[in-house]
Amino acid sequence: MGGAGRAGRRAGARHRVRLRPRRTGPAMTTVTRARRFGLLRQRDFRLLWIGESASSLGSAVTTVALPLVAVTVLDASAFAVSVLAAAVWLPWLLVGLPAGAWVDRLPRRRVMLAADWASMAAFLSVPAAALLGVLGIVQLVVVALAAGTAKVFFATAYRAYLPSLVEGPDLLEANAKLQGSEQVANLAGPGVAGLLAQLVSAIGGLVVDAASFAVSAVCLMRVKHVETVEPRPRRRLRSEIADGLRTVLRDPLLRGNMLYGCVANLALTGYQSLLVIFLIGDIGLAAGPTGALIAATSAGGVVGAFAARPLAAWLGSARAVLLGKAGLAPAGLLIACADRGAGLVLFVAASIAIIAGIVAGNVIFSGFMQSYVPSELMGRVSTSVQVVNFGAIPLGALLAGTLAEAFSVRAALWVMLGVFALSGLILLASPLRRLRDLPAGRMTGEEVSGTAGT
Repeated sequence: MGGAGRAGRRAGARHRVRLRPRRTGPAMTTVTRARRFGLLRQRDFRLLWIGESASSLGSAVTTVALPLVAVTVLDASAFAVSVLAAAVWLPWLLVGLPAGAWVDRLPRRRVMLAADWASMAAFLSVPAAALLGVLGIVQLVVVALAAGTAKVFFATAYRAYLPSLVEGPDLLEANAKLQGSEQVANLAGPGVAGLLAQLVSAIGGLVVDAASFAVSAVCLMRVKHVETVEPRPRRRLRSEIADGLRTVLRDPLLRGNMLYGCVANLALTGYQSLLVIFLIGDIGLAAGPTGALIAATSAGGVVGAFAARPLAAWLGSARAVLLGKAGLAPAGLLIACADRGAGLVLFVAASIAIIAGIVAGNVIFSGFMQSYVPSELMGRVSTSVQVVNFGAIPLGALLAGTLAEAFSVRAALWVMLGVFALSGLILLASPLRRLRDLPAGRMTGEEVSGTAGT
């Protein structure tokens, strides 16, 4: 017995010696590469990521291109531009809640594909109308409404689809990668829109967005993962919608984040709806530099997406969310101080800070929600939160436009950014401030009692 033990120890020693040179060999290189690329080594997630990255780039171009078309081609007023911004988000109020129930009944990938093709058709109608000489502000509003409706269904299906494609422990990485590429797209998109506006026309940006939706659809069609939709008894649509709302309202973490998102989105969208007019009209920049400047501020999103995981590990996931969403919000007040020359540094620095905080907080909280909420409720819970969050966006855009018409664009920015700075108080009043980390695992039966499908 003792000889066998000594032999085993000697064999173990020899085994350890043989392993040393391999640490820098091909096996270690493969492990390092796997850690570096992570989920991107998985074909289905990679296709989803490529499609989403392309679509995000197109949408980022449109964020600047659509108001540029209104301002430079149609000579629209500040209020008309704010109406256009509101139209993009109004569908969340109109169809958001039933969309969640429908998505929970249907294969999520099919819903995403239908939304991609519908968005592509909507944006292609703008250059077609321009060629025919019939383009007007009414059509831009209709296009914004159509694309916004498609976005409601896509975003709802996407949040419910991701947990079926990626295992729970990898959701934080998946959200970080998807948010990271989205923020890189936000960084490049406005610059591309400005460049297209100078080289061709602002309408060219909408053609790019239409093409990006086609890329997204093709990537989704190539995903091999077979989604399983759990069968459940069909009930009245109103009852299924109530299940999602009740789940959110009963959970203090979900409820607090929802209320924060409502106020923060109202304020930020009001500010963003006036941003192009502020930079062109008040500060005096041309279309190209405007796009480049907005692109520079999007670097904050890239920083936030890639900082989310280490920040959550260092501070704790709950504290990281609190720091990002509440701690950095007051920096936004510096944006209203922006002016030509050195004053633009304040604009860029403050924008980077608040965007980084929001994105980092969203990455962490999105991963938490996808692992916390039962799959059969995810669509309805997601839309319940987003209807409140995004439903405030049209109000913010209209409020900012009204304030700009009544007083000035800069005064409207002060009001909107002041509200955003105070929005973090909602999170400080929630249980989030008493936690280091967000809860792990699914909601308990008691937490979802009274809802269907549990």
